Amino acid sequence: MRMSVSVGRGGMIGVSLSIWHKHMRKFLGNGEELFGMMIQPILWVALFGIGMKSLMGGVAPDGSDNYIGFMLPGIIALSAMGGAIGGGMVWLDERVRGIIKEYLVAPIPRLSILLGNAGSTVSKAMFQGIVILFVGVMMGADLNSEPVGWLVGFLLLTGYALGFSSLALVIASKTDDLMAYHAMIMLLNLPVLFLSNALYPMALLPGWMKAGALVNPTTYLVDGIRQTVLTGTGELPLWLCLVVTITFAVAGLFTAARVFTTGTARS
Repeated sequence: MRMSVSVGRGGMIGVSLSIWHKHMRKFLGNGEELFGMMIQPILWVALFGIGMKSLMGGVAPDGSDNYIGFMLPGIIALSAMGGAIGGGMVWLDERVRGIIKEYLVAPIPRLSILLGNAGSTVSKAMFQGIVILFVGVMMGADLNSEPVGWLVGFLLLTGYALGFSSLALVIASKTDDLMAYHAMIMLLNLPVLFLSNALYPMALLPGWMKAGALVNPTTYLVDGIRQTVLTGTGELPLWLCLVVTITFAVAGLFTAARVFTTGTARS
């Protein structure tokens, strides 16, 4: 299946959008994939959130009276990671089936292949995160009434999703085995969630965990969303949350581009 794209009119952006559209149409048209990607984070909110809320009498670890609102940013981060992992699986599948090689022999900018895949992966991660946000609000999380806060939160989630999507594409570029890909991803998945302030304030963490949380981009996404999208209070300056997530996104995309360029040069 040779990719037919008119490069003259759209250039790199046009090709990237074509690849993005192909992946998103497949994603939105596959009910089983949608269900599989959404059910785990929804169960986290519905079961873990309600169970912990009852156990703690509705009081969050930070002293607020809304435990669902306290833990929701962490579940949004988990959902975004799930979308990134799914995008990496698509990239790995296309590599194994030879579709990426067919892209490479087409008269299109090579970087547009990476950008199209990264864009669709980020879109899936954003879609999951926004759905989980609405589920959490319906279950009692308090939404900030300031639209500016929503925009800042959207920027934070975009940067975080781009960073992890790029990381997933890097890992998927380094292996030809689906089980090896899952094994490498599992080294990051839950540790990234638990070694952060997603489920407990950093003030309550022992020193070694606090140090790990401070180098974990999840901490900055979670803290930023609490301050902007929801009505919680943060432990870190909002400007620092923005700087870290944007830096994470740029570094991830740069690394993915380097790995992709090196890999295609050998093809």
